[in-house]
Amino acid sequence: MNILVTNDDGINAEGIEILAKALIKEGHEITIAAPNVENSGKSHAITFKSPLIVQDTKLEGLENVRSLCVYGTPADCVRAAVHLLDEKFDYCFSGINSGFNTATNVLYSGTVSAAIEANLFNIPSIAVSAQWVKGHSKFETAAKVAMDVFNKLEDFKKLQVLNINVPYLDYEELKGIEVCKVGADVMSIYDISEDGESYNMKLKGFPKENSANDSDVYFLGQKYATVSPLLYDVTNLTLINELKEILK
Repeated sequence: MNILVTNDDGINAEGIEILAKALIKEGHEITIAAPNVENSGKSHAITFKSPLIVQDTKLEGLENVRSLCVYGTPADCVRAAVHLLDEKFDYCFSGINSGFNTATNVLYSGTVSAAIEANLFNIPSIAVSAQWVKGHSKFETAAKVAMDVFNKLEDFKKLQVLNINVPYLDYEELKGIEVCKVGADVMSIYDISEDGESYNMKLKGFPKENSANDSDVYFLGQKYATVSPLLYDVTNLTLINELKEILK
């Protein structure tokens, strides 16, 4: 397959290198388009009030791979590859992100948003994220899980966004791969300090007691890797007919 690889941690991040090499090892042709610097938490932002700057670059260990350094957001990276390159991409991989993209964090994640952006251009996609523990992530484990999932999708041709998360474990320590829903947990714990007339708010994490036992957050805590299929249609179909009656 011809696969576009992107991320939000930046073009020189360890996670994208490991993911790219895993795909090459599986026999796929890849193109990399990634931000020049880390863009975590940029969600689905795009550049439109100024020109989007894109440069060809060579990555160490991936010298034979066409790589675009994009001075923009993760969603910009997908757009740059689609519009600048005369290629049809069969799939898009986004990641491997350093840190989970679980629960409501999928709304804020540049990693997930890049995968969704690919879907807007009719490219099925997979976002891959690995738990961050004291400055490290098990990228090799996440890459193996991503390949396990991808290799089983050969006959599953639907346009889709899959969100994969992998705990900080060696591959052999995983209990398995659990298909589950995205949790409703909101990352809402802050460390707050005062600095003169200002407050410094540093986002810290999720309230653990809110993790539903059928969600990605729960299963990751039970040593499973998780796969969650995502939708980006924001229309509330439940209310649309009711509103039509009210407003006619």
